[in-house]
Amino acid sequence: MQTMATLPLTHPAAAAADVWGQPRGLWVLAGTELWDRISFHGMQALLVLYMVGALLLPGHVEHVAGFAGFRRLVEGVTGPLSVQALAAQTFGLYVGLIYFTPVIGGWIGDRLTGRRFAVSLGALLMTAGHFALAFDVTFLLALLLLILGAGLLRGNLSAQVKSLYADGDRREADAFQLYYVAINLGAFIAPIITGALAALYGWHTGFGFAGFGMLIGLIVYLIGQRHLPPDTARAAVVEHAPLTGSDWSRIGGLAIVFPVQICFWIAQSQVWNVYNLWVRDHLNLRVGGFTLPVPWLQALDGVAPILVMPAFLALWRWQAKRGAEPDDIAKLAIGCAIFALGTAWLAAAPYVSGADGRAPLLWAVAFHLISNIGWLYFTPISLALYATKSPPSLRGTLVGINYLSTFFASIISGRLGGFYETMDPARFWLMHAAIVGGGGLVLALLARPLRKLFAA
Repeated sequence: MQTMATLPLTHPAAAAADVWGQPRGLWVLAGTELWDRISFHGMQALLVLYMVGALLLPGHVEHVAGFAGFRRLVEGVTGPLSVQALAAQTFGLYVGLIYFTPVIGGWIGDRLTGRRFAVSLGALLMTAGHFALAFDVTFLLALLLLILGAGLLRGNLSAQVKSLYADGDRREADAFQLYYVAINLGAFIAPIITGALAALYGWHTGFGFAGFGMLIGLIVYLIGQRHLPPDTARAAVVEHAPLTGSDWSRIGGLAIVFPVQICFWIAQSQVWNVYNLWVRDHLNLRVGGFTLPVPWLQALDGVAPILVMPAFLALWRWQAKRGAEPDDIAKLAIGCAIFALGTAWLAAAPYVSGADGRAPLLWAVAFHLISNIGWLYFTPISLALYATKSPPSLRGTLVGINYLSTFFASIISGRLGGFYETMDPARFWLMHAAIVGGGGLVLALLARPLRKLFAA
């Protein structure tokens, strides 16, 4: 059996055709991810508002194929739910499963189909799912197609980034940051477009745009495949090598980080979920004579990381030159602490609210800047940790498991979102600050043994 030492670690074509200091394949993957996120976040920004404001109301919900059975199943676990609580729980289940299926999809890409085919099929299923959302009757079918498609696309797409670089290539860390720029650029653009389309032409027009976005992503990926490392039998020999003691040590380290990821994503998932309702009810959206559509606030969650990223990349390089850059474990703990500060900031909104009970728009802008500094310290670093510390034979599977943390978090946050109607908003957001802040504290306490495991 051939070993890692005898095989090339990068695709030769990628190494010979750099653009802006990075392999062309990175820009193909980032471009595909950009359009994936335009479709995903465009739809996500509308989903809770659509369910609460239209789909789950009498006159609509009766037309959704299979929804009566779905509701019985959910309420058999949770008990009777109001429209708002049912919307939050449905959203949590959907987002959770979006992040669960990459575990299976990563295994399929690693072992059965190859990553290219898995990504292509996943994008096709997601395109069909977004278009199916344009009709009430196919709502549940649409969510199913999106869940299955995301499973094939997500773990396999990001897992290909690592394959573009040799071990020790300093550009790899920057590559994951650039990859996340694409994610956040899509998250910024999408809510503005779909929010405007939904306000002007109805919910289904916004969902239809999301379908076209995913179709463009599929086209970008198919055209750019020549710049990606091939799925070959030779590569499969490497990736199916037996696990060593060092491999198991690093897997153990990832297992310790995993619960902290759940804590982080519980808070982040609530920003996608109930936060939209908080914005609707407690934020002053008037700018001059214009009222901002609620989904536009989700655009801030996409653009904020892009705005703060250059400063923090420069900070980390400055710290690295002086031997003072926090390592990955420290960055994850810092990210949790800063995100906790952001959710606590929301809890403090009543202190700056006007007589109408609405906080100024700038309060939400500050929240997105604070929380996304935490996101920058946590999310790209955790993905890079899984991609770089995973054994080659399990890289796609373990990158999928990275997404599994968001599955558990979204299920939990969906359940917690049901308390929004009965809890004071300040206590609701302080609860989430305690969850993510507590996760960061645990990580800080376990930093030393974690470093030993990852250094094995």
